[in-house]
Amino acid sequence: MNIQLSNTDGRPIYEQVTIQIKQAILANELKSGDALPSIRMLAKDLKISVMTTKRAYADLERDGFIETFAGKGSFVAARNTTFIREEHLRQMEEHLLTAIDLAKLTNLTKDDVIALINELYEEDAT
Repeated sequence: MNIQLSNTDGRPIYEQVTIQIKQAILANELKSGDALPSIRMLAKDLKISVMTTKRAYADLERDGFIETFAGKGSFVAARNTTFIREEHLRQMEEHLLTAIDLAKLTNLTKDDVIALINELYEEDAT
């Protein structure tokens, strides 16, 4: 797992860590049952506060991506296909809202946007 932190990213560091671990899990780079580095080890590797990594792990656990066992550590949770689908839908919505904002800036109509999506979807299928 290779986490890259950026000072120019507008998001807090704990959120950058959380997002990158989520992406690794969703991309199946981290699989169910894989052990994550300890909170202290990750903080040391990234040269960040233990409190920051603790917050990231707490958010990941709250969202169902990892499970933490006292004295054993944190592990990737069993893949919940419904939950993963919901996360992908949330990400799609985020991207589509950005695309809609851009479409409005360029005065594209809803029909123009739908036509573009259909065209791109068909291109990708071939």
